[in-house]
Amino acid sequence: MRRLALITACTLILSAGAGFAQDSAPKLTVTGEGEAVAVPDMATVSLGVSAQNPDPGAAMNEASEVAGAILARLDAMGIAARDRQTSDVGLQPIWNSHDSDRPREITGYEASNRLTVRVRDLDQLGAVLGAVTEDGANRLSGLSFGLQDPDPVSEAARRDAVADAMERAKVLAEAAGVTLGPVLSISESGGGYAPSPMPMMEARVAAAPIAAGESTIDARVTMVFELAE
Repeated sequence: MRRLALITACTLILSAGAGFAQDSAPKLTVTGEGEAVAVPDMATVSLGVSAQNPDPGAAMNEASEVAGAILARLDAMGIAARDRQTSDVGLQPIWNSHDSDRPREITGYEASNRLTVRVRDLDQLGAVLGAVTEDGANRLSGLSFGLQDPDPVSEAARRDAVADAMERAKVLAEAAGVTLGPVLSISESGGGYAPSPMPMMEARVAAAPIAAGESTIDARVTMVFELAE
């Protein structure tokens, strides 16, 4: 019985020693960065309506009527219901200017309605912006460009990042006089869209000038290599 226990203990010590040797094997960790560029094929714009009136209900009705007209125009231009969403509805009081001789009081109300719209045909974007401003949209903000299917571009950015990490590892190993072994692990972190150039927009014109620029997707990978003896 004591002999069996002694053999078991020796086996555990040998196993632990082998694991420690493996964990302490020399390794090289590098981070690679890559990017891929594509022409955007989609735009997202935030547009809004604001109306002021002494009566809060009248202010809300005015903003709602304009918002309804904008939605009808988007319907007529073929913008699908899934590509537009009301992102904010608000009502706030309007106070008189500060005057020491008069107490502060509410002089009216401002109602607002904000809508986020995706335009999948960039050739139509200028006409859409011009049309909604003609229908009463008096706030345009948050224009951004993107890709309807970013997966192929993301894959290209990841391949570029891995190639960059491999090249960095080769250079470092050569400079240090060691030999690269197999890849032990690969992990991805960070990455994503880089902002596209913002275009100039002019309200209340037939078509706003648009410059889509390019969409860039970044990728970053960390690779761990074993160093061969």
